[in-house]
Amino acid sequence: MSWEPSARELERRSVRQSLRTRSMLVTTTALVVFFGLLVLGVASSPGWPTIHETFFNGEDAKASFPAILEGFWLNVKMFLIAEPLILVLALVVALARQARASWLVPVRVVAVLYTDVFRGIPTILLVVLFAFGMPVLGLQGIPQSPFFWATVALVLSYGAYVAEVFRAGIESIHPSQVASAEALGLGRGQTMRHVVVPQAVRRVVPPLLNDFVSLQKDTALVSSVAVFDAMFAARDYAAYNFNYTSLVVVAGFFVVMTVPLARLTDWLSRRYSDRERAGQVR
Repeated sequence: MSWEPSARELERRSVRQSLRTRSMLVTTTALVVFFGLLVLGVASSPGWPTIHETFFNGEDAKASFPAILEGFWLNVKMFLIAEPLILVLALVVALARQARASWLVPVRVVAVLYTDVFRGIPTILLVVLFAFGMPVLGLQGIPQSPFFWATVALVLSYGAYVAEVFRAGIESIHPSQVASAEALGLGRGQTMRHVVVPQAVRRVVPPLLNDFVSLQKDTALVSSVAVFDAMFAARDYAAYNFNYTSLVVVAGFFVVMTVPLARLTDWLSRRYSDRERAGQVR
């Protein structure tokens, strides 16, 4: 015989549903009123016609769109190239900082110096230094394009930040996990590979995604070294036509790209928190 909720339980469910519906209606109404007043206040301001013509001109948006779209694919390409390289570099640096063998002390020192130096230099300064400075060395067999060296600068800059994220995840693993692995006869390397790192990576996925949201936006920094990306195209159009609508268009491109990733980050964070409260995370 299948279980069926009692009349009392059905009444409780009905009350809870009505409360949720009422709460949603109140929230929606408050948001509509707030944004309506905000739009009304902006649209009724004395300078709105000038702002509308300078930043929200439909003709200029349509005219600048093709060049910005073409440049934006370069931003996407740079992001897709840099992301896996950053993950590999950051994990290697984080593991190097966790090394305990005495003969690996120089490696640990280099890892510490790398994270300290590259986290201390602004990313845009690294992009300029690498894109304009490295080609002067004339290194053989290495591309000399600003795109290549700007990508290298982003990888090195974000690699330092992500390395610290990985290190925090590794250090968050309870020592009992390591002790249990050692009791089973696993060496230090095997313990890190099979026990510590898999758990650490799962824990740091949300902050990693936050870093990659920032990385996607910071690909626009390459416009400072004359790489024809979306930002460069927008600035070029604005300088030639004395209209800044193209900058709003490129902002829209980045919003469309980053918002889904930000929502995915929020969902993963909530999912991990729910699992942790339920005692399903080890």
